[in-house]
Amino acid sequence: MNGLLLGEESAAHLGVDVRRERAILLALASLITAACVAVSGLIGFVGLVVPHVVRLIVGPNARLVLPISAIGGAMLMVVADLIARLLGELPVGVITAVIGAPFFLALLRRAQRGYEL
Repeated sequence: MNGLLLGEESAAHLGVDVRRERAILLALASLITAACVAVSGLIGFVGLVVPHVVRLIVGPNARLVLPISAIGGAMLMVVADLIARLLGELPVGVITAVIGAPFFLALLRRAQRGYEL
C-alpha cells in the first residue's frame, strides 16, 4: 500500500503490479465495508470516519494508519456507547451518526473544492 501512495509509475518501478494490487485492495475494502454494514448497520459505516481522522493525524503510512485506526474505531464505539447509555439508552447508531455525519459532509465539501497538499 505504501508503494501505491508514491503514484502508479513509481509503484510500477518498485515492482508492484499496480492493476492487480488496486483490484485486490478495492475488492477487499468493498467486501469488508459491506460485511461491517450488514452485521452492524449504520454503526459500522460511520466507524469509517476513524481512518480519515487517523490519516490526518499520523500521515499516510499504512503501517501506522491500520493499527491505530483499529484502536481508534474501538475507542469511538466505546465512547459512543457510553454517551448513549448516559443519555437514557439511546441507540448507539444515533450517537455515531451525530459524530460521523458532519465529518462526512466536510469530506464531501473538501472533495468539491479539490485537495490541497
